Amino acid sequence: MTPGDIIGHRYRIIRSLGEGGMATVYRAFDNILEREVAVKILRQDLALDERAVKRFRREAQSALTLSHPNIVSIYDIGEGEGTYYIV
Repeated sequence: MTPGDIIGHRYRIIRSLGEGGMATVYRAFDNILEREVAVKILRQDLALDERAVKRFRREAQSALTLSHPNIVSIYDIGEGEGTYYIV
């Protein structure tokens, strides 16, 4: 991903914030709600691995059940053109 890329027809990538074993987190702008968000994108090499995709989706589902001031809220999850993301 590079600055200016659009994810999910909605989120414009601003810059990379960091990388982990499975994904990269980006600062992005939500063009619909006009606010900055963090977008976690599954690495492209793992997007072809069904187990990795299931684990990524399970992470998003698990986070949806949690409510705590120190845990980020999930706004959106999706997939577009083979790119899996959590906002």
